[in-house]
Amino acid sequence: MTTETTMDKRLHCPSCKKKAKRVSAVTLRALLKEQFVTEIGRGDYSCCGPNDEGCTPITEDTGWRFCDAPACDVVYFSEEKDTSFTKSQLKVPVGVKETSGERPLCYCFDHSVASIKQELRTKEHSDALEDIRAKMKDPGCHCETSNPNGSCCLGSVTKGIQVAQEELEMDDSNMTPASTAKPSTNRGEKYAKIGTVISAIMASACCWLPLLLLAVGVSGAGIAATLEMYRPLFMVVTFGFIGTAFYFTYRPTEAAAVTGHGCCPTEGAEAEGCCAPTGKRRFNMMALNKVMLWVVTVLTIAFLFFPNYVGLLFGTGNNAAVTENMNRAVFQIDGMTCEGCATTVAQAIRQVPGVVAVEVSYEKKQTVVGVKPGSPIPKKEILTALKKAGYSEEASSK
Repeated sequence: MTTETTMDKRLHCPSCKKKAKRVSAVTLRALLKEQFVTEIGRGDYSCCGPNDEGCTPITEDTGWRFCDAPACDVVYFSEEKDTSFTKSQLKVPVGVKETSGERPLCYCFDHSVASIKQELRTKEHSDALEDIRAKMKDPGCHCETSNPNGSCCLGSVTKGIQVAQEELEMDDSNMTPASTAKPSTNRGEKYAKIGTVISAIMASACCWLPLLLLAVGVSGAGIAATLEMYRPLFMVVTFGFIGTAFYFTYRPTEAAAVTGHGCCPTEGAEAEGCCAPTGKRRFNMMALNKVMLWVVTVLTIAFLFFPNYVGLLFGTGNNAAVTENMNRAVFQIDGMTCEGCATTVAQAIRQVPGVVAVEVSYEKKQTVVGVKPGSPIPKKEILTALKKAGYSEEASSK
């Protein structure tokens, strides 16, 4: 009679107890120092397909597991025996298990935490992921025999970028890996939003600037007409900036799943090592950027159409209407180009002593001024006020 015994496979690291991912014996043979290779056995399962098709998920038992816990010295261990190998027994350093120094992440194309930190210092973003994805197609990678985890390094590099940012105390809204955070704020998006608001403010300056100058007692002669000439140009620039801001905020991103490698399992511990998600923080930054963009858009529209509703804010008439029993004068105003000009004219004339009521019509290009019955029309003072505000007139009393 033959007695069969079944031994439970060891899935968790014997040292730190973390669940570990499968790794091919091919990886162990390539990376362990020569004196330890004989302990591996004859397993030949490989995760690399023919014709440089790239790494594929390990779906069969290999007999070996890889532990990526940083605080653990064990790198590989057997599922069925008490055999394990530590960091000192490998030919290469295990970057994901280190907390300082170079910390290699991509063993095929030489990307490390140190090199990523240098990129962030000089360019304020890292192109490591884009560089790896491009080189995976040509000349191709050899992760199984170079990377201690035996599979694609994209997940490790993604985490490494985040580690580098944290170590440099970078603001995540400004310092993001270019290939994983395209929807997030970058310089182009920020400048587009700022440019949008500034150009919109300048497009409406022909209305608000004369009012501001008038309020502080400074002459705005000719400024409204000059700014009105450039209003169409500022509006075109504004729409150009807002279009650019929408592009940067909503432009599509290239997902890792379509880059041509097949290393990403859909579930299990293996999924953590290859295509690690960027996390909830990245989603929150994307949502915040979109909210900020729409706030900027609303402000832009408010500034662009300021000349159309400025009369509602300041009024083109006084609290008292010009009545028949008042001593009145009608002034034909030259230089009014919008409703904002009518408001500026009304505000200028109201400051003249003796004026009781003012009514300005932008369509008729005229203003009616009323004073108390029997009082003279202060024409000279009104003409001076209009000139100071930047307008000329032809007056006729009624």
